[in-house]
Amino acid sequence: MTVLTLRNTDARYPAQLRERLGDDAPPKLAALGKVDLLDLPKIALFCSARCPGNVILSTHGQTARWRDEGRCVIGGFHSPIEKDCFRILLRGRQPVILCLARGLEGMRLPADWKKPLTDGRFLALSPFPASERRVTKDLAVERNRLVAALADEVVFAHVTPGGQLDGLRQLVAGWNIRHRTLSAEAAAYAR
Repeated sequence: MTVLTLRNTDARYPAQLRERLGDDAPPKLAALGKVDLLDLPKIALFCSARCPGNVILSTHGQTARWRDEGRCVIGGFHSPIEKDCFRILLRGRQPVILCLARGLEGMRLPADWKKPLTDGRFLALSPFPASERRVTKDLAVERNRLVAALADEVVFAHVTPGGQLDGLRQLVAGWNIRHRTLSAEAAAYAR
């Protein structure tokens, strides 16, 4: 498959990026897969690298429900729990959007992407040039902002207080995007 370039002047470039990120919106996106998936309602999933066991189980269950309901889920799928959820989603039939914290061009295509790509239910995006070959903390922060800006709803499975996702949660609240935190819901339920 061919990597497409969506410039911020193109009609297919997501308007919500310009609206939410303003001058910080990436000037272009590299895209591999079905670009039309950007037009669907999207749920973003984030989870801190470390989280309680009950959150892991509830996040896996929620992800399986989204898969079975045919919901489009977007994420960086980088933390261990997010990676688990990505594997759950790839086994379904629903759309999945993966945003990379590195360049997309020249990347070797993972085997588990091939069937979803062929089925037209997968899109990989990157706002970074091909020269960015390794994920860094700064690239991950920028990628997470992109994921949240593209989403219609944001679900934080778990947020470590004062961590990277804590700042993102505050940014999302300022954008008035519907958002929730699964670990907070689980804690309230346990009381």
